[in-house]
Formats: sequence, structure tokens, C-alpha cells
Amino acid sequence: MWDEQLGRAVATVVVAVGGSLALAWLSGRVVRHAARGRVAPFLNTLHRECHRPWSATLLVTGLLLAVPFSGITGEVRDEALHILLLALIYAGAWLVIRILFVFEDTAFRRLPVDMADNRRRRRARTQIGLLRRLTAVIISIVALAATLMTFSQLRALGASLLASAGVAGVVAGLAAQSVLGHVFAGLQLAFSDELRLDDVVVVDEEWGRVEEIRLTYVVVRVWDQRRLILPTSYFTTTPFQNWTRNEAQVLGSVILHLDFTADIDVLRAEAHRIVDASALWDRREWVMQVVDATETTICIRLLASAADAPSSWDLRCELREGLFAFLRRHHPDWLPRARSELAAPVGEEEVLPPARHAATGPSTGRAGTTRLGRPGAGGPDPGSSRATGPRGRAARAAGTRQFGSAAATRRQRTIDSAAADSARPGD
Repeated sequence: MWDEQLGRAVATVVVAVGGSLALAWLSGRVVRHAARGRVAPFLNTLHRECHRPWSATLLVTGLLLAVPFSGITGEVRDEALHILLLALIYAGAWLVIRILFVFEDTAFRRLPVDMADNRRRRRARTQIGLLRRLTAVIISIVALAATLMTFSQLRALGASLLASAGVAGVVAGLAAQSVLGHVFAGLQLAFSDELRLDDVVVVDEEWGRVEEIRLTYVVVRVWDQRRLILPTSYFTTTPFQNWTRNEAQVLGSVILHLDFTADIDVLRAEAHRIVDASALWDRREWVMQVVDATETTICIRLLASAADAPSSWDLRCELREGLFAFLRRHHPDWLPRARSELAAPVGEEEVLPPARHAATGPSTGRAGTTRLGRPGAGGPDPGSSRATGPRGRAARAAGTRQFGSAAATRRQRTIDSAAADSARPGD
């Protein structure tokens, strides 16, 4: 008798499993055969994402239907039905969540963002993604509540979870918790249009793009391929820069510090030539102005518009390189430089190097050549206060000062050499 019941149960299970798998295979073939034309992407995605949960659902359903014909009775039959019911709940929840992924993928395919003005489409993709995640969470909660309701001891708790008043009470009670607070912040970001997928943002002094917006966190892809993981509540409580809030077009700036002798008109003409020749400029606007001046330089700012932030960065680098190449080739004297001024000390006369000169003798009136500092005809009076004797010249030469420049140093050496030459006794 027991062998007969066991054989009947095994045969029933084999038939149920075989029939379920055959039905899953047949439905897959039908879907693949119907995947033609405009519906082909949707049906292919549906088959790829839902094949396993659909097969699991069919298998559990077949076993659940086969148990009454298996001949199993008593507590074994009740336990088997309970287990299969739990499996059916979770398989159904798995299937519904995968179907949500299929609809999300189809919506994203109909909303491409590879275009210049994609702000509205990015907003729609952000909202669809968050709604899909929120719906998946709700389905998981419903599946958990349905599981609890299958147990007689926990049926009251499951009913309270499904009741609207009970759900509202749970949400209100957990709203103060950080996790659910992040969930509410994510929904606020999505439906207030504060943040969207692929937005260019600056957070914590890092420039990057929004790569993912989850219910509880946001992933920002930084320019050097790093990822910043920030809670969604960060964007609702902390100020941040959004460069693509209304449009993707941005202005890029280039700052130059040049000498006061730079010709602004010539530099502006060269900047216009570089900007106009660049494929990164969107032909919207550009301007070059002197915006500041310091003690040693003038500050020149060049603004040029670009279609998006990456193009603006490349355009700024191109303008900076072109302008510096122009200055290096044609006007290196316009680059910043330091100036210094040399002046004689107050109350002292400038000492000139001695030189040979013509003098007229006092008795004959003839022109005669004599060395400075040597007493003789035509020479200066050694006793006068303006005497140019060796000691007087050497003393004045020693009283000169140096002011720190290379020219002053060379000049002092010339003076000292000339004074030493005049101090030598004559022939």
C-alpha cells in the first residue's frame, strides 16, 4: 500500500515537473518567434529577464496543482501545500519585479540621452528608475506580508501590514529612521527635479557626473574615474553645484597675468582667431576683458561658451595653450617680469671713470696732454677742494654704493679699476 502511494506521488511529481518545464520551453519559443519588427526589442528583453522566474512560477504552480492527485494525505500533504504556497508567493514576486525591469529598460530605450538637449529625458529616466525601485520594495513588502499571513499565529501581523492604516503607521513610525529618511530624500530629488541622471555636479570640491540615483544613495562619477557614494539626504541638506540644472551649456574662463606693456587689442584679436577656429566653441558667445590689476601684472579673463562641461574644459585648455604659444613666439616681453630702478645716494655725486683729456698750459697756451692726478702744466690745483688726485678719487670711489643689480656691480668694478690706475705714479 505504501509503495503504491509512493509510486503514485513520484509519478505525479514527474508529470507536473515535466509538464511545467515543457510549458516554459514552449512559451519561450513562442516569444522568440514573435520577436519581430518593432516589438522585437521588448520581447527579447522580456524573454531574457523573465525566463527563469517564469519557469520557476510554472514549476511551483504545477506541483501545487499536482499535490491533490498525488495520494498524499494528512500532515505531510498540508506541509507540502504550505511550502509550495510560500514558494509560489516568492516566485510570483520575483517574476513581477523582473517584469518591472523589462518596462524600465523599454522606457530607457525610448528615451535616449545621446543628444544636445536631453534635460527632460534625463528627468524622465530618473523618475522611472526611482519608481521601479520603489515598486520593487513595495512588492517585496507585500510578499513578506502574504508569507506571514500563511501562518495562523502571524496572520494578524500580516493583515496589519496590508491594511492601509497599518502601512501608514509603519511608515510614520520609521520615518525618523535614517534609511527611510534617505528613501524619502531620493523621492524628493526625483520629483522636485533637483538632481537627474547624468547631471554635472560639484560636491565636496569634486567635479563629476551623476551615474546612479538609488532610493538611499547617489553615485557620482568623478572626472578621474573615481566614484563618490553619497546618501540622498546629502543633496537635500547640503548646498551643491548643478551645472546642468536648466541646460548643459556652460561658460569656460581662462585667466592670464601679463605685463603692463601688453597690447590688449592685439591679444584680443589673437584670442578671437583661436576661439573662432576651435570646433569646441558653440558659436554662442565669447569675451576678453581686463578684470584686475596687481602691483606687477594685469589680470585678463577670457570667457568662451561650450555645449557641455567636458567640451568647456577642453576649450579652456586649447585657448590657454594657444595664447601662451602666441606670447612666447611674438611677444615674450608681455609675460610678467620684475622691475628695479637704480638711483645715486642723496647728497653724493656720481663718480665717473677717469679718462684722458686735452688741457691748455698756463704759460704757453699750447695744448698739452697730461694724466689726471699728476701735477704739472695744465693740471688742476692739487690744493683745491675739488682735487682729482689719487687719494681724492680713491676716497670718492670707495664711497659709492651698490643697489643689488648686475649693472651696478659691473659699474662699481669699472670705477675701482680706474681709481687704482690713476693712483699709480706717473712717468
